[in-house]
Amino acid sequence: MSSTQAEALQIFRDSKALLQGHFLLRSGLHSGHFFQCAQVCQYMDKVTRLIELLKPKLMAYPCDTVLAPAIGGLVVGQEVARQLGVRFVFAEKDNDRLVLRRNFTFRPGERVLIAEDVVTRGGRVQECLDILKAHGAEAVAVATLVDRSGGQAKFTTPFVSLLELTFPTYAADSLPPELAKLPVTKPGS
Repeated sequence: MSSTQAEALQIFRDSKALLQGHFLLRSGLHSGHFFQCAQVCQYMDKVTRLIELLKPKLMAYPCDTVLAPAIGGLVVGQEVARQLGVRFVFAEKDNDRLVLRRNFTFRPGERVLIAEDVVTRGGRVQECLDILKAHGAEAVAVATLVDRSGGQAKFTTPFVSLLELTFPTYAADSLPPELAKLPVTKPGS
């Protein structure tokens, strides 16, 4: 693990975004780890530092605008845009589908970086890619603080992350003994 990744991991731990214990996940599976990026996004100094750590990876993808999916990507996307000195817009849900509202538009060929807090399956990022394609804008890259996909999230544009975190999950009837002896909590998402 690089010093950059170690620092980012410590920021997540310090803000209680990364917890260890016995957790019942929304999926019904159990895990010894729980990650909730919203916990770190409460602290703008921590978000600023995380984006400073991610920024060197972003320099290979010049952009005019940053697009983030609401709600998870808002804080991250806005800070990425601030540090890059570019415009920031966001997509938001309408009937459980991301759309552009508030008169946000893209001009044809506009270079756009998609910023997200966490990518697990990549569904919301794909919706952002579809929005850009529909508007004739160019998606230059997808950037996230944490890739939880275990290498499964694939996009038609470069995908960069500050950290990759993949934790094993277990069905209730196949818990490892060390996890089974801990009290279970359901932190929510």
